Amino acid sequence: MSGTPSYTHLKSRLHLALGLNAIIIVSEFIGGLVLNSVGLIGDAGHNLIDQGALFAALYAHVLTARPATEARTFGYHRAGIITALLSSFVLLFTALGISIVGVKRLLHPVAIDGGWVMAIAGFSFAANLGIALLLQRGAKDDLNIRSAFWHMLADAWVSLGVILSGGAIVLTGWTVLDPLVSFLLVGAILRGAWPIFRESLEILLESTPPGVSASDIAAAIEAIPGVDNVHDLHVWAIEPRFVMLTCHVLVDGNDEGLTNALLRSIRNKISSDFGIQHITIQMETSCCHPAAVHCDLRALTGHHRPADELHVHL
Repeated sequence: MSGTPSYTHLKSRLHLALGLNAIIIVSEFIGGLVLNSVGLIGDAGHNLIDQGALFAALYAHVLTARPATEARTFGYHRAGIITALLSSFVLLFTALGISIVGVKRLLHPVAIDGGWVMAIAGFSFAANLGIALLLQRGAKDDLNIRSAFWHMLADAWVSLGVILSGGAIVLTGWTVLDPLVSFLLVGAILRGAWPIFRESLEILLESTPPGVSASDIAAAIEAIPGVDNVHDLHVWAIEPRFVMLTCHVLVDGNDEGLTNALLRSIRNKISSDFGIQHITIQMETSCCHPAAVHCDLRALTGHHRPADELHVHL
């Protein structure tokens, strides 16, 4: 896809991001110790979590390039999804931690040197934003990279909040502003982390991908002349760019030439209308397994219908 960084470029950017983030962690931790700023030390801890997320993203990125094996016929594409799920969960947990610390600061304000805090947080903001921009293009199509991108963007927002609160404290002396700003940052973190957590969980549950309707696919196939019905239809994603489809198609007649032509028509229809390329279709002139449940979930609730009445199961 044009405009999308190559595998090698993304790998280089992840290495660079790890180096920059390490500098941020050391600077904020030392600055927090010298200035007695819990905010800076906490932000350093937040960046340390993100360092782990970046390492995980790099590891998953390397794994996805490995070829499929006999034991793992789909390769390692799901490694990035698992990493995205774990990283987004950690980010949500971090938002909870920031909220707890913010409440404690409201109850027990801490005096800090706002000027130095602004300077160190300013460096952290610029570096975090730079890392996020390095990963932005790759985040459009890769859920794993998108998770790392949101980690670093959230860190940039946290640092910006520290800058604003530090400046306000310098001007007014109101230390209560520091925890109040943190609550705004929690909202920004949740906005980025929750969609990633939800999408990665849906992929691992093998749900129908967003923007794809199994019933629309079934209707499109059944509208093709010669198709009697569609059943045992499943649509899922190994990762967002790798959507899979399998189904059984009952057709009229048993002419092999017509059946092959019909198969090509069905594949072309699915590919052109729904953008799905990895398709497995079993053509049938009669139901090959009339006693099968065909993955009909209604069988679990006592509402099972005969197999020859089944079309699509969501």
